[in-house]
Amino acid sequence: MRCVNAYRQLRSITVFPVVLASAILLAAQATVQLPKATGVGNTVVQRAMTSLHPLATFRVGGNPDWMALTAESVWVTSSSTNSVIRLNAATNEVGESVTVTKPCSGLAIGFGSLWVPSCAGHNLVRVDLETRKVVARIPAGPANAEGGITTGAGSVWMVTSPRGVLARIDPTNDSVVARIRIPPDSYAAAFADGSVWITSTGKSLLSRVDPATNKLVSTTSVGRSPRFLTVGAGSVWTLNQDDGTISRVDTRTGKLSAVIEAGLSGAGGEIAYGEGSVWATLLGFPITRIDPAINKVAQQWAGKGGDSIRVGFGSVWLTDLDAGVVWRIDPALM
Repeated sequence: MRCVNAYRQLRSITVFPVVLASAILLAAQATVQLPKATGVGNTVVQRAMTSLHPLATFRVGGNPDWMALTAESVWVTSSSTNSVIRLNAATNEVGESVTVTKPCSGLAIGFGSLWVPSCAGHNLVRVDLETRKVVARIPAGPANAEGGITTGAGSVWMVTSPRGVLARIDPTNDSVVARIRIPPDSYAAAFADGSVWITSTGKSLLSRVDPATNKLVSTTSVGRSPRFLTVGAGSVWTLNQDDGTISRVDTRTGKLSAVIEAGLSGAGGEIAYGEGSVWATLLGFPITRIDPAINKVAQQWAGKGGDSIRVGFGSVWLTDLDAGVVWRIDPALM
């Protein structure tokens, strides 16, 4: 993920001082300087993006960023057009869009709804998946423009303060029912094996919260500056923006089991699991595939495109943030 034209967007927002202060904080946090990505530097696994031929190209406009999958569709945000757009996986056509001002910090599916953090409204927008209408705006905003939201254990989970606060939201009444202390500078969350897992970019930790007690139960040291994370193959995988590695943590024991050199340092990016592999993206290196059987990069593509990646419907879904398109790619042809 990448904050697009944060200053220009900030100037267009007319809000109360407290919300303006939050918006300034979000924009400032998104501009932290990080090392430049180098890739794996292995000609055996590295190839050019121009060698890939997508099954479909969705021209959504703006700057397509966060994605989430339902049983029949892929939803993608575009903060520059204030929209969340549905892509029909059966027909490969662009469908309806829902207006959300400056969607940011992730996208989640659950409880018959699409959950969209808004950096402009500093709230959480709930969209009904059947009517495709906004049905609630919950007064809980994301801690950072670059983060993540998740669902699990009957709740929606989102970090709401850079000081370290994880909000638990009850979808039956659209209210925050718990605020849980976690390490500061935490921004992205995922759910796996009955726990909520949260990366602390500032502390280089992966935290584990027990929904049964609403308490932090453990932390695990991972690579430097973890941001985005995914779950699969009995593990949580973190994309570490400072050293460019990917850390693997066992969801049963909470212990670090592998550190994979991927050369993916730098702001933005994302990571996903599917089709038996871990997939990471970063501008300049749009696709990196990690084989969880050997904990190594198996393939890496360099070139234009990237910044958000998801896997579903037998395909890899990749945004081109700068070109306003989403590609659908057959992993069997990669």
